[in-house]
Amino acid sequence: MALHFSDEEFADRLARLRARMQRDKLDCLLLFAQESMYWLTGYDTFGFCFFQSLVVTRDGSMVLLTRSADQRQARHTSTLSDIRIWVDLGDANPVSQLKDLLFELDMLGGRIGVEFDTHGMTGSVGIALAEQLNSFAELCDCSPLVPSLRAIKSPEELVYIRKAAELADLAFEKALPEIHGGADEARILSILQGTVLEGGGDYPANEFVIGSGRDALLVRYQSGRRILKETDQLTLEWAGCYRHYHAALMRTVPIGRPSARFQEMEAVAWKALAAVEQAMKPGNTFGDLFKAHADVIDEHDMMPHRLNSCGYSLGARFAPSWMDPPMAYRDNNELIEPNMVLFQHMVLMDSSSDTAVTLGRSYLTTNGNAECLSRLPLDLPLNSG
Repeated sequence: MALHFSDEEFADRLARLRARMQRDKLDCLLLFAQESMYWLTGYDTFGFCFFQSLVVTRDGSMVLLTRSADQRQARHTSTLSDIRIWVDLGDANPVSQLKDLLFELDMLGGRIGVEFDTHGMTGSVGIALAEQLNSFAELCDCSPLVPSLRAIKSPEELVYIRKAAELADLAFEKALPEIHGGADEARILSILQGTVLEGGGDYPANEFVIGSGRDALLVRYQSGRRILKETDQLTLEWAGCYRHYHAALMRTVPIGRPSARFQEMEAVAWKALAAVEQAMKPGNTFGDLFKAHADVIDEHDMMPHRLNSCGYSLGARFAPSWMDPPMAYRDNNELIEPNMVLFQHMVLMDSSSDTAVTLGRSYLTTNGNAECLSRLPLDLPLNSG
């Protein structure tokens, strides 16, 4: 087996999950999130784009129902021994097979928790579950259960997160000499991603963001590369990724002499990030992080240029996004706890002047002040060509 964690680590995770199941009076839990399966067993695949479910019972037994293409994948990458296959047929009904499995496990009339809020659960599967199981057992939405456990990182997980952070820093340092007038975005992007892969890392859960000129105001990846002008701006959002654990960074790099508007917006972003760092302590909430960021930006009359969130948790994630809950938005009362990994981004986009400023770093929360996981200074020596 190709396992990335110790037997003791996996045993502790299962014990924590069973304690939550007992608290919530669950007889069984149906996991559909690939992140949950990876965290609990090490199971590593992109086959979650098809139907699969990991059944966890109150006594700690686990059964994976998946396709034949993932049978060896599960045996090689996970602690699982009981792997059942649903067969691809013209009228294949994996939910019906899941119901038969639950009957075999004596779950008739039980209380069954389901992960509904995940990319591994399609709407059609949710409808089929309701049709097949509502008269079979009591179903309840337990989507936040495993993510809340995953949000607190163990010492073994932090080893991988620190490695991911090292790769993120190294990727930018290697790409920096290529950021100048006349440079091709494609070359910059290939260095960022190639450095992570050459360092033993993984593909990230979503594409790196790269955009220049007017596209520097976008915060999502889009197809099509551009050649940088002598006076330009380049927004990058990338992550080191190691054993699927992410450490993200975000910067907007001015090409040539920065405009007065860029410098004004950058100063506000720096101040807002400093306020967020001060708020990033146990006992405060994720809503407090957003408020710290918004108060600074709004005081400088830049509210129209900011986003309605300023960050989120990071961990082991799969496509289509490396964003993990909890997220920093207004009135989110979820508490900050030690050993969370949080990506905080100050994003200012002024469409009236087509000026972009972004500043984002990943942090590890502690019992006191948060630790920045990046060694890159905020005032990087940028190559303006």
